Amino acid sequence: MEFLFVLTQSNSGMFRVLGPIAKALGYLMNGIYVLLNNAFNIQNIALTIIIFTIVVYLCLLPLTYQQQKFSKMSQIMNPEIQAVQKKYKNRRDSVSVQAMNEETQAIYRKYGVNPSGSCIFMVIQLLILFPLYRVIYNVPAYVTSVKETFTDVVNNIMATTGYESTMQNFLTTVADKNSVFRGIALNFDGDATATADSIIDVLYKCTSDNWALLGKTFSGFSDVISSTQSAVEHFNNFLGASIVYSPKVLISTSFHEGHFFLILIGILIPIISAATQFLNIRLMPQQASAGGQQEAMASQMKMMNYFMPIYSFFIVFFLPIGVGIYWIAGALIRVVQQIVINKRLDKIDLAKLVKENEAKNAAKEKARIEKKGVSGQTISNAARINARQIDNQKRKTMADKANAASKKSSGYSNDGKKFKEGSMAAKANKVREYNERNTK
Repeated sequence: MEFLFVLTQSNSGMFRVLGPIAKALGYLMNGIYVLLNNAFNIQNIALTIIIFTIVVYLCLLPLTYQQQKFSKMSQIMNPEIQAVQKKYKNRRDSVSVQAMNEETQAIYRKYGVNPSGSCIFMVIQLLILFPLYRVIYNVPAYVTSVKETFTDVVNNIMATTGYESTMQNFLTTVADKNSVFRGIALNFDGDATATADSIIDVLYKCTSDNWALLGKTFSGFSDVISSTQSAVEHFNNFLGASIVYSPKVLISTSFHEGHFFLILIGILIPIISAATQFLNIRLMPQQASAGGQQEAMASQMKMMNYFMPIYSFFIVFFLPIGVGIYWIAGALIRVVQQIVINKRLDKIDLAKLVKENEAKNAAKEKARIEKKGVSGQTISNAARINARQIDNQKRKTMADKANAASKKSSGYSNDGKKFKEGSMAAKANKVREYNERNTK
């Protein structure tokens, strides 16, 4: 998925759908940067990312709550669902399957849970979080003030004869030693704007050594390169480290320069990222399995939950620090949200909840029936009459069976004929009854 690592805005592939969402999030991030600059004279991408992440996750809070509510309710109602599954165990005929599904759906309605709700909430969140990650990774494409910082140096580069091959050689050289350039490519086949954007893609990821090399490569305007470098390093600064560095590159560079504090930052960022992911997972209520295939899926999900912190450590170690800041900020926000949500879910009155859901379901059923042109009262009366008829039929059947059993025990045949006590017919009847009992 190379498109994830291209800084310029893209409308190809998945981003034909997600592009508009990414642009909307980009407007938000640009607004936060401009607000910090105008109100507090702060030009800092790291702080912008943190505030941006907080705002987005607060907007996602209603979806997060609904998803966690589903997980909590699944834990409570799971014994009832398992009882239904046990009741119809090894019964695969269509009638039994339909009955099991109806009873299961009744349990979901009882607790006010949509069985597909968790998946829907997850899809909605992913549709937002994928573009969100793109905006975090592709800051110049969405924050106008950052992009404008590169205008002078890019214009000078494109005015240089043979700049295409020079820039391509430069990218090949710097990408060989820095994994953050992976997936970034120069575009010389499009118009001037597309070419300029691709050059910004490269320059935004440059380290101090890369800027020094660029100054030597385009020595005719090294002063413009130097001033651009200063501006970029200013707004990319986070505790003395540039957020375009990956922890791997930061540790390697700082070790040679003797900057041990920066080495510590490079070590702590992936560790904190993994730790916060793990803490978030531990606080999250796990959706209870209902046996069978769902139990296998729950087991796989549990393995994924413990794999995610490890994945977080390695991905943050090789990606720019800015991405690590986003991951940590997001995980910490989710931890706070989870604590609040858990307290709220623990206060749920189940009896009241069930009663409210029963009332809602009854109202919906009445509305559905009346929509078909039949009054709810008529249907209700018919249902009561039908129930009485079924009950009477059951009682009659049970009475007939009891009467038959009574006759047999008194020496009657199946047709009600009385046998003389001690006769051969009476003895034969007793033998028949004995055989029937043993056969059963």
